[in-house]
Amino acid sequence: MTSTTTAPKTPVPALAGATSTGRLDALLRAREIGIALAIVVVIAITTLKNSHFLDADSVQQILNGGALIGLMAVGETLVIVTRNVDLSIGSTLGLSAYVVGDLFAHNAIDVWMGFVVAIVIGAVIGLINGLVTVLFRVPSLVVTLAMLYVIRGVDGIIVNGRQIGASDVPGSFTAIGYKTVLGIPWLFILVAVVVIIAGYAMRTFRSSRELYAIGSSPQAAMLAGIPAARRVMTAFVISGALAGLAGALFLAQYAQVNNNSGLGYELTVIAAVVVGGVAIFGGSGTVFGAALGALLLNTINLALVAARISASWNQAIAGALLLAAIAFDRWLSLRVTRKLRNTEGAHRDI
Repeated sequence: MTSTTTAPKTPVPALAGATSTGRLDALLRAREIGIALAIVVVIAITTLKNSHFLDADSVQQILNGGALIGLMAVGETLVIVTRNVDLSIGSTLGLSAYVVGDLFAHNAIDVWMGFVVAIVIGAVIGLINGLVTVLFRVPSLVVTLAMLYVIRGVDGIIVNGRQIGASDVPGSFTAIGYKTVLGIPWLFILVAVVVIIAGYAMRTFRSSRELYAIGSSPQAAMLAGIPAARRVMTAFVISGALAGLAGALFLAQYAQVNNNSGLGYELTVIAAVVVGGVAIFGGSGTVFGAALGALLLNTINLALVAARISASWNQAIAGALLLAAIAFDRWLSLRVTRKLRNTEGAHRDI
């Protein structure tokens, strides 16, 4: 008879690596929970100092104020995930808002066509950004920065010192900006629907998941047969379309537009996206986190006002949060890379 000796089982390195990756994924998901908790903490602390902060009007200001930034953050997330950036969204908002307002002033369109016109204007701008970025391989930072100035120039020529006022906009259109359902603003509900749809699509559809693959490694995505150019162009079109829609909603909310409308919005949106956990280097992040980032920044802004603290601190805090988010994403990226290298080394030793 021969006896067989069974070698003692040792942990599989690949399994250990998978466990570490799973922990990192859980950490990324925890970012959204952390932002939500931060919003609750800011509200709680401010309410202790000013009991009126949780009044119905204040809550509506928190929701409405973050809605437009959150809407544009959805489109910006799609672009940044692919290792690109769209700096033209603020000027796109201003242009679409004025054009729609001017058409209303001349009774050229009805309420629903106002939304269609705004979305089409934004989508065309996004298409141009995408085409130049993809076909000529120009960095999106340069392309969209140039587009920002082009749109501002065109907007200045069209506006020519004029201003759209409340009397030029139909009451049924501006109602979207201030009416509520059970105390929740229509504007917030509309943006929440867009965020939910986009979030579901990013987690479910293959074409949406391919955006992450492009951002993680463009070369690997091309070798895998992913149509990177088409996906990046689509991301820019959606970003532009949502910025155009935000322009229409801006007009509905404020009922007035001039050539400064939307000025600086692009930086606030990018800050919200990055604070919300979207990696500025591409490849990771969610629209839910970006929307929460927008809500957090707006909540901090209103909390400073309620606490009678200088509004200048708002920019300082937003900048600090942005730096912290970028540093955290960089640390996380380096840690993931180190874990993957350790896992590959363990495989070679087997």
